[in-house]
Amino acid sequence: MTRFALAGRLLVAAQFALIAWLIWPLTPQTWSLPALVLLGCAGGLGVWAIAHNRPGNFNIRPEPKASGRLVTSGPYRFVRNPMYSALLLFAAAEVVAYGDKWKIACWFALALVLLAKAMLEERGLRVHFPGYAEYARRVRRFIPGVF
Repeated sequence: MTRFALAGRLLVAAQFALIAWLIWPLTPQTWSLPALVLLGCAGGLGVWAIAHNRPGNFNIRPEPKASGRLVTSGPYRFVRNPMYSALLLFAAAEVVAYGDKWKIACWFALALVLLAKAMLEERGLRVHFPGYAEYARRVRRFIPGVF
């Protein structure tokens, strides 16, 4: 296994651990309207991204698939990593719903892990897809027009 692949697997493991900590404990909660709006935006963005990323093209590890294609339609017109953005929106909904300091810390840690994962993934995408560098210059990573 290469260092690139090992780093990717470690980042995926950290991502899932942080998501688990964000949703634990599974206690009933009356969610506020802002938390529900964030949750709805997260779900909508995630479904939209999956709809535009063809079956077999999606990879949870930050490694381009040999048979993969560069997707630049749908939410990918606005952000390069809409699934990561959807995860951050979901995590923000958890933070707003529970208002717990540990969930806030998990959100920041998840944001850092997803940033590292995106940067690692983009290294491979630049090699695998000749047009990726130009796409990355035009389209922001997580937030349209900002970051």
